[in-house]
Amino acid sequence: MSQPNVTYALEDGVAVIALNRPEVMNALSTALRGELRAAIARAVGEARVLVLTGTGRAFCSGQDLADAQAAGAVDFERILNEEYVPMLKDITDCPLPTIAAVNGAAAGAGANLALGCDVVIATESASFIQAFTRIGLVPDAGGTHWLPRQIGLARAMGAMLFADKISARQAADWGMIYEAVPDDVFAAHWRARAAALAAGPGLAYRGIKQALRVSFAQDLDAQLALEARLQGECGGSADFREGVAAFLQKRAPKFSGR
Repeated sequence: MSQPNVTYALEDGVAVIALNRPEVMNALSTALRGELRAAIARAVGEARVLVLTGTGRAFCSGQDLADAQAAGAVDFERILNEEYVPMLKDITDCPLPTIAAVNGAAAGAGANLALGCDVVIATESASFIQAFTRIGLVPDAGGTHWLPRQIGLARAMGAMLFADKISARQAADWGMIYEAVPDDVFAAHWRARAAALAAGPGLAYRGIKQALRVSFAQDLDAQLALEARLQGECGGSADFREGVAAFLQKRAPKFSGR
């Protein structure tokens, strides 16, 4: 029996989804993309936080070119529209907080898969490479959307034109990712971060994700109106009542996510 392309584990409200093709640095095949979508749907139904990571020495090396060529001529437009776009939307539209725990190299579409998550935590030995021009392609998988918003146009342009390897520490300094963590504490650190989110106010997290995801496309008036609506929803929630009670009673809150 062949090994799954994606593994899934649930513990204390944290769903850990691991890309599981270590022999090819977790390259993205058609089968893997399908299994990843199924795992994300499962997490939405039973978890409070989703963590995406890789098995072995890499996070993800991007598109599996051998898999793409197996059916003959490579139709990247079809692959992107029919396979990548639904997968990426599953991640960006996920109602749960999402963490990319980048355990090693993240290249091409693999780098942009990580950048589509809400928070990226990388081990210091990891790296990010917009490797597309090395094989005559343009960046895809959302990279031209995320990267200029995260690090500015000048750095995004250079990273994509030159296909330079960007270390995790440099990525954190640039604002591309949230944290670069020493290798020896990486696993414990991202698990602690995920546990903290799993114990937090789920409705507020969903509001934060919604507001930030549209903030670049809205003017100030529209964003203020959205904030007011989301705050109204949170203000009537069980989590808000619990948070206020815990504050007044000088204890840690026990949020339900509602």
